[in-house]
Amino acid sequence: MPNFSSNWKIIWSENFKDFLKVLGMNMMLRKIPVVAATNCLIEIKQEGDTFYIKTFTTRSSGDLACEKQINFKIEEEFEEPTVDRRSYKALVMRENENKLVCEQRLHKAEGLRASWIKELTFGSSA
Repeated sequence: MPNFSSNWKIIWSENFKDFLKVLGMNMMLRKIPVVAATNCLIEIKQEGDTFYIKTFTTRSSGDLACEKQINFKIEEEFEEPTVDRRSYKALVMRENENKLVCEQRLHKAEGLRASWIKELTFGSSA
């Protein structure tokens, strides 16, 4: 498996606003991550199957607006809070050599699941 350690920018996101709406996030709180995603840097450190991911969001002035960190090990479930402070369980699996897929499940929303994908393609991140 290639090492994902590096600094990354989000270059593509699809249906993010609709995704947050389905999660039940109120309209005002949905605006924060949607705007933040356009000015977001991601720092990934990988040690074997253990990942440390920091997400930095900046204001248009360049000042730091928000910082979030998650740590996890491939194939081990972990907990993470949402922006609106609900809790969910997440599990990251390796789909292939260059692709990680994370399945997330909110604790108090029966059947409600979400996912994200991180994929290395030709030296860039998607």
